[in-house]
Amino acid sequence: MGVINSVLNFIVPPASLMMLAFAWPTLFFISTCEWIYTCYFNTEDMDNKVVVITGASSGIGEQIAYQYAKRHANLVLVARREQRLRVISENARWLGAPNVLIMAADVVKEDDCRRFINETINYFGRLDHLVNTVTLGHSFYFEEAPNSNLFPILMDINFWGNVYPTYVALPYLRESNGRIVVNASVENWLPLPRMSLYYAAKSAVMNFYETLRFEVKDEVGITVATHGWIGTEMVKGKLVMEEGAEMQWKEEREVQASGSPVEEYAKMIVSGACRGQPYVKHPSWYDVFFLYKVFAPKVLYWTFRFLLIDGGARTTSFIGTGRPLLEGSSTDSKRPGSPLLEAASPRRVAGNPEKKFIGSPERLFTGSPAGSRRFE
Repeated sequence: MGVINSVLNFIVPPASLMMLAFAWPTLFFISTCEWIYTCYFNTEDMDNKVVVITGASSGIGEQIAYQYAKRHANLVLVARREQRLRVISENARWLGAPNVLIMAADVVKEDDCRRFINETINYFGRLDHLVNTVTLGHSFYFEEAPNSNLFPILMDINFWGNVYPTYVALPYLRESNGRIVVNASVENWLPLPRMSLYYAAKSAVMNFYETLRFEVKDEVGITVATHGWIGTEMVKGKLVMEEGAEMQWKEEREVQASGSPVEEYAKMIVSGACRGQPYVKHPSWYDVFFLYKVFAPKVLYWTFRFLLIDGGARTTSFIGTGRPLLEGSSTDSKRPGSPLLEAASPRRVAGNPEKKFIGSPERLFTGSPAGSRRFE
């Protein structure tokens, strides 16, 4: 068996590349025909259908809400910033949404997920699209994490924050032959430094939905949107680890996203979901790196090492980690390279199981990043 595998290891990769090269024109023609058919003859009419959007209080989630509103869908906007949701709900109504409900909820709590899904069914009687955009990112080396308490927080938001709403909503989506839309990231297979935990969680999300796609078959559609680097809130450095302090929440969050790559990406997501596309990619040229990852991983590794080289030893200060400073390091936590994390631990925030569409604002976060990490 070992000899057979050795021979196949030598033959299969080049043979597969040759077959793909010869088959590419035919596959491209078939894909083009499918795209034309779905664009002009098979686009889902969202008029008066019901869409639940998590992480809807800014960024990708907000822009997705506006795109569905333009298609006259009924919206259920879920996030932890209720005051911000009020503003977005008014904008969505102005753009054409017949009805907009807002709910303050924490998607890492199953009870909260059951609450907003049940309220959706009680009010509208159906659910057609579930859009998961919640994400929490970071920008520090793995060994710089202040403590291991961050690890389950990042997994809670980035993984369970997608799984719980899907688990609760799936029976209703089966009834309507609905669709799940997921905001993922190209880094689930193309990782870069300083985001190891985030990328690990995104890989788990991607594999979860790829498996679920086989389980639900044609009863529920799944659209996975992957993006490269898109500027949203965390690009602008909202959270830093300050000297002698813990991770802190900065109230600088109202970043204008319209007219930006974020709006373009959101439009692509909604259009792709309504056409029944399994994947939406922005930009699509990132896919070429996947070939290198499979067939020439060392070339990809060497290329990134060259592009990301910082010209010397790392100089991160480790402030707040309880570790000694590296030789020649700086204590300036606001320079590039210092740990970044947006949002406080969801485990420290008391949830409100009480039903409400509009109520007192809660200083909680959800998120909808794209490439750059951003949160609500």
